[in-house]
Amino acid sequence: MEVTFNQISPVIWEVAKGTKDFMNVPARIFASEDMLSLVMRDRTLVQLINVTSLPGIISYAMVMPDAHEGYGFPIGAVAATDMSDGVISPGGIGYDINCGIRLLKSNLSYDDIKDRIDELAKEIYKYVPSGVGKCGRVQLSNVEMDKVLNKGCNWADSERYTEENDLRYIESGGSLDSADASAVSRNAVDRGRDQLGTMGAGNHFVEVNRVQKIFDEEAARAYGLKENQVVIQIHTGSRGLGHQVATDYIKQMISLAPQYGITLPDRELSCVPISSPEGQSYFAAMSAAANFAWTNRQLITWEIREAWRNVFGKSSGKLSLLYDVAHNIAKIEEHTVMGEKRKVLVHRKGATRAFPAGHPEVTPEYRNIGQPVLIPGSMGTSSYVLAGLKGSMVHSFGSTCHGAGRLMSRTAARKQIRGDELKNELNEKGINIQTGSLKGLAEEAPAAYKNVESVVDVVEKAGIAKKIVKLKPIAVIKG
Repeated sequence: MEVTFNQISPVIWEVAKGTKDFMNVPARIFASEDMLSLVMRDRTLVQLINVTSLPGIISYAMVMPDAHEGYGFPIGAVAATDMSDGVISPGGIGYDINCGIRLLKSNLSYDDIKDRIDELAKEIYKYVPSGVGKCGRVQLSNVEMDKVLNKGCNWADSERYTEENDLRYIESGGSLDSADASAVSRNAVDRGRDQLGTMGAGNHFVEVNRVQKIFDEEAARAYGLKENQVVIQIHTGSRGLGHQVATDYIKQMISLAPQYGITLPDRELSCVPISSPEGQSYFAAMSAAANFAWTNRQLITWEIREAWRNVFGKSSGKLSLLYDVAHNIAKIEEHTVMGEKRKVLVHRKGATRAFPAGHPEVTPEYRNIGQPVLIPGSMGTSSYVLAGLKGSMVHSFGSTCHGAGRLMSRTAARKQIRGDELKNELNEKGINIQTGSLKGLAEEAPAAYKNVESVVDVVEKAGIAKKIVKLKPIAVIKG
């Protein structure tokens, strides 16, 4: 696809509205000049331009520097639609609703645990069910499932799967009031009832890290981070339940779109008006799946805390929650558009909130610094904790990237990389690997992903988030 890129800033590029007849707004790409060609390697740019056709889309559709091809929307995309005449599109959230990242902080340093990393990794692997089809320890009735879907982490709190103040450090407190379990199909409920507290497969993981470098001392102190500290990342989402919710509503919306007079360049962008009964039903079901995902990460946190205590004892202190961010979700937010404050529906697919200092939705303890943004690198490389900046509210509807972003497909990675060799390479680098699938390990090799350093540099140069600390992996637990 041949297009002209207009340079808005050193790291923001725009495809003009008139490039395709169906475009309602321009398309924007956050990327360095060296990275710009990567959106042409697959269908990322085509999909981004298609997103601009959505009825009621505001300002522009955009992708972050970690963008790659997805279903409907590219992964790494952000788009806001008007609440009165705009649409909601399941393809703008994705199949793994509220896939997200959580980071736990320990009181121990790398030196405290370096001789027991293998023991810790094996204990976490034992406690956190991982892999395709693995069941969790919690088996829920329909009544209890409805409570999880409607209340999210408030249910986990009532069942004592939390520790003091956990909910304060979860986006939206781990519970969306817009959730309605009755909008979720029985098939979706059945797929999820035994999956709470499970990681799944693919790019999901639990990773033990140490703080390798601090870029901003003040912000690091506010976040409770210090050099060489041991922290743990959790990356997973709504499992089979969220996938089924997406499947149910995408199928419905493909047939409904023409009835609402909606014509799209790609049926994968299937959507309906937000204000329609079907739009409201999907939003309620998506919110319920998001609640399920937050609860899932909360139960995994509970499991990791048990494993941690088993290895290091009660005297090792607590694993406290730094933050938990969603990166596949749509949320109603207030943004300034053309000088006017408006409520809009922000679709984020492979993108996270990056609200700046002073924003009312930033946890009070972090409000002078900005919202923590958790950016995992590819397995075996660095991860980052960022802080949201004011530029995010100007340029990206309060959003930033969510990770490194794939460079090659899983099939291509399996053809080029051997899982056993990769495991040995990572072990030689001091990274302990616990996995049930060497094939799955190969799919997630560092070579299959973009350079996370370059991705983070772009969002910092764009003024939407800044680097606070850099994390180095010491153990990776996968399905």
